[in-house]
Amino acid sequence: MPQPTGPAPENPKANPESDATANALRARFLALWSRCGGTCAEQVYSALANRYAEPARHYHTLQHVRRCLRDLDWARRAIPDSDADVVELALWCHDVVYTPGAKDNEQRSAEWFRNWAGAGNDGIAAVERVTGLILDTSHTGPPADGAGCFAVDIDLAVLGYPRTWFCGDAVHLRAERPDLDDPTYDSAERAFLGTLLARPHIYLTEPFQTRYEARARRNLAWRLAQPTPPWLSPLRETPP
Repeated sequence: MPQPTGPAPENPKANPESDATANALRARFLALWSRCGGTCAEQVYSALANRYAEPARHYHTLQHVRRCLRDLDWARRAIPDSDADVVELALWCHDVVYTPGAKDNEQRSAEWFRNWAGAGNDGIAAVERVTGLILDTSHTGPPADGAGCFAVDIDLAVLGYPRTWFCGDAVHLRAERPDLDDPTYDSAERAFLGTLLARPHIYLTEPFQTRYEARARRNLAWRLAQPTPPWLSPLRETPP
């Protein structure tokens, strides 16, 4: 099948979002939420944006959601129409609850979504599908269906971004765990990345394997070979 093509991922931390970009992001969410049958869209977006703006966050912010949406957009023609909106809803909400180090962030994010999606008389009919996709982004087991595979691939797409951006993400992720000393964090990061690299495929769908697999493997192999993590190297002074 023809492979989706699209623009390269934008630099996630180059500049603060302009008012126009922020307004477009908000408008996109409001339209999606209402289209899927949700109510109180303005209130939901305000609550969601406040969550993603919490001061302890450096990687799990609306910038991450925005990058996920860019990857969704170029891959959308490979996703069945019946799945596209539920995948997008899951991407918006998959990190809405984030406590550094907590093991239940995805579960709590799914509950957050469920609570808001059921507001009003009807609510979002696909609530169970969306909550399932949010749980898939915990990366603890294989997704149940194709929609879950796309949600997981989009969440991990950053592994296949250019090396400088890959290192910048490492800096931002490290900043979210000030409770861990450097050796402990380094060991945990190596274990997670090593597990991904040991898979037959990092990505589960053909479009993401074609677009990102080779570079993601190079990035992970490079990172695991480094004696000094990116967040302790000079790269931390110039993250993307």
